[in-house]
Formats: sequence, C-alpha cells, structure tokens
Amino acid sequence: MWRSFLRAHARITRVLEAELIAEQRLSLAAYDVLVQLAETPSMRMRMTELADAVLLSRSGVTRLVDRLERAGLVGRERADGDGRGIVAVLTPLGAERLRSASTTHLAGVAEHFGESFGPGELDAFGRTCDRLAADDVFP
Repeated sequence: MWRSFLRAHARITRVLEAELIAEQRLSLAAYDVLVQLAETPSMRMRMTELADAVLLSRSGVTRLVDRLERAGLVGRERADGDGRGIVAVLTPLGAERLRSASTTHLAGVAEHFGESFGPGELDAFGRTCDRLAADDVFP
C-alpha cells in the first residue's frame, strides 16, 4: 500500500506539474510558493517559514524565490525588527498570475485526484491526511 501511495502521488504531481507548465509556464513548486504567500493576511512570509511550508530546503526556496523575483511575481524585504531576516512578498503581478494558474491547477486536481474517489472516500482520505500532517503526530 505504501508503494502504491508513493506511485500515485508521483503520477498525480507529474501530471499537475506538466499541465501548469504547458498552460501557465509555472512549476508546481512556484505555484505552491504563490499559494503560501497568498494565504497569509499580509501576503508575506519569512523565507525560513516559506521553506518549511513548501517542503523545500532553505537553499531550494531561495533559488525558487530568486526566479520568481526576476519574473516580478515575488519581492523581498527585510523582516520588521530583524535586520537579518528576509521576507518574501507576493506582488500584484504574482497574485494575478496565481489567479490564472489556479484555474488550471484546480481543474487538474479535480480531474486527476478528486474523480478517483467514490462517495465518502474523499472525506475519509482527507481526515487521514489531516491526522498524518498534524504537528503532534511525529516528534
């Protein structure tokens, strides 16, 4: 079952990434960064928190934010009250790009993931994933 889960995850993420790149010229990781920033009230996150949220190393998120910054989708600022801290900030262009990419991504999630579940299965799967993702499950 574990290997089936890993294969399913890999297949679905490959398909979702391919669709985002083909239709939006945006990687799944870049989409995730934009989503994480958009879901904060201030549209900004410390780089260390962003790395944790998107499951990338600090150097990996730095390189990704570099690319997003060059594209005008994300900016960087010094963290308030911390001269060493840096925050990534969603730009208006980044927010617009996210709105456009969300159409592609959410349609793909519905088609390649959601439609695979029978009645009640998706809710049960969601509850299981919520338990596994909870901070208190693994020390």
